[in-house]
Amino acid sequence: MILSRYERMIARRYLLPGKGEAFIALVASISLVAVMLGVAALVIVMSVMNGFRAELFEKVVGLNGHAVIQGYGGRLPGWRDVLEEARKTPGVVSATPLIEQPLMVTYQGRVEGVLARGMRVEDIRDNPVLKGKVIDGDLKALTPGSGNVAIGARLADMLGARVGDSISLISPDGQTTVFGTVPRIVAYRVAAIFEVGVYDYDKAFVIMPIQDAQTLLMLGDAVGMVTVQTTDPDHVAEILHPLVNKVGSQGMITDWRQMNASLFEALQVERVAMFVVLSIIVLVAVFNILSSLIMLVRAKTRDIAILRTMGATRAGLIKVFVTIGVTIGALGIVAGLILGAVFLFYRQAVVNFVQAVTGQNLWDPSIRFLTELPAKTDPVEVTAIVLMALVLSFLATLYPAFKAASTDPVQVLRYE
Repeated sequence: MILSRYERMIARRYLLPGKGEAFIALVASISLVAVMLGVAALVIVMSVMNGFRAELFEKVVGLNGHAVIQGYGGRLPGWRDVLEEARKTPGVVSATPLIEQPLMVTYQGRVEGVLARGMRVEDIRDNPVLKGKVIDGDLKALTPGSGNVAIGARLADMLGARVGDSISLISPDGQTTVFGTVPRIVAYRVAAIFEVGVYDYDKAFVIMPIQDAQTLLMLGDAVGMVTVQTTDPDHVAEILHPLVNKVGSQGMITDWRQMNASLFEALQVERVAMFVVLSIIVLVAVFNILSSLIMLVRAKTRDIAILRTMGATRAGLIKVFVTIGVTIGALGIVAGLILGAVFLFYRQAVVNFVQAVTGQNLWDPSIRFLTELPAKTDPVEVTAIVLMALVLSFLATLYPAFKAASTDPVQVLRYE
């Protein structure tokens, strides 16, 4: 929209508060602040929701793979053939054997349920989720036959165990006697404590070399499953489709969507719902722009009439008032983006501050799943938010702009 010199002058004059127009300026300022808060709220919430999904996907899928080939009955005897077939499948980046079994752990009279996970030594050390997450000890100490394990930080806190302590894993599948099955109890030394940032993992995982897991669970040479990483997790079903018939007799293929369907679907539904609800804030702010422009038009009726008698066109007046409203909206959007960026940068500090002031634990990892508030800003979503706010601001200017353009100077100035 191109404005002439006099149109820019009038728009600038009406945007700045004049004598006796403090109330109109106040309403316009409130409109700007409302747009700022609405845009900031949308950017913050959508970034946090995206952060949740990204963090969960990275850590859940990073530990469990894009898909697993699960053996029937929890055993995959011919896992080497399955491993070879998986690696030859186009689109598969890597395939690794894995043992995973719910067990009990005891230490100094404390008993907790855990998830024992057996992995190859090289997979433990190269796992992107575990790498750099060790807060005490060293993963290099996990070697076959050493009797060393790594446990999650929350599990270590619940047991009161530290690096160097000896914990005992209890497996219900033990030796069979005339009196029944005797549980198998094996002691292991804690060689490392890790914290991946997912509460359920940090409180349950006990990681050991796969050979030690086979011995503990009396699996022989079998494993429980083979995890698969692909080039595109969103199309994992299509990539692994040729593998279904090849391994169908030994196990079944389950991808990350099936394993975590309820979690990621709930996040998606909540994400859409929050966007719709918070968009109402922007809509309310736009109505403030509408009301402030209507008040401005009523206050400037005489000025508008004089401008019309001096040759101002209807189109020129429409452009003036549209420019005023869109400028208020644009300034509010820019301020909202700045406020949102600052809040996201200091988000954890804000959470900690509110917790300190209120005395309430706002971010309980056992409820929130992650140990810290995540955030990931999507430029496409931010662009959509900006465009939505601009379009609504523009639409809010149309009625007062046409109202001002339809002013009849003869009627207004008849009794002047």
